[in-house]
Amino acid sequence: MRRSGNRYLAAFVLASAWAFAHGPALGEQADRSQPVNIESDSMVADDAKKVATFEGKVVLTQGSLVIRADRLVVHQDAEGFQQGTATGTPATFRQKQGSQGEIVEGEARRIEYDGRAERIEFFNNARLRRDTGDDVRGDYISYDARSERFTVKSSGGTSGEGRERRVRATIMPKKRDSAPTSPSQPAAPQNR
Repeated sequence: MRRSGNRYLAAFVLASAWAFAHGPALGEQADRSQPVNIESDSMVADDAKKVATFEGKVVLTQGSLVIRADRLVVHQDAEGFQQGTATGTPATFRQKQGSQGEIVEGEARRIEYDGRAERIEFFNNARLRRDTGDDVRGDYISYDARSERFTVKSSGGTSGEGRERRVRATIMPKKRDSAPTSPSQPAAPQNR
């Protein structure tokens, strides 16, 4: 009987970590078939409460995904939905997105994933950036995969460095194809 409980616990820990890492908000499909590897200084799992806590230099990897945190806590509710919280100074993630191979990186003091709501949230000094140059910063960033809605908020006031706390976004223009114009289409007039 004890062996069966240990197998369940191991499966729960891996499933919970996988669910936290692969919220619909983020991720490359190929990563989902890769093994989840977690390293930490310690791990405590409570099979009865369906909670696992990893502490100390936590590194979770699965395919192109890498999450680094001081602490990672994963929960599973009675219906099998997982929630995860990564905390650190900061907690970070990095992952390749889709077929284009674009890299997305994020960081915050706390990153939460809710499997039931299909939402990932970044709290306190939150930042998301793409290797295309897009960069969004705020005190709170949320992505709702169901509605595909992105929210960024600031707490207002000033930071400890005396800077005004505001949402900051840099959105790079998309590169256009440099295909020559066809003879049937005249070139656009140029303003002089």
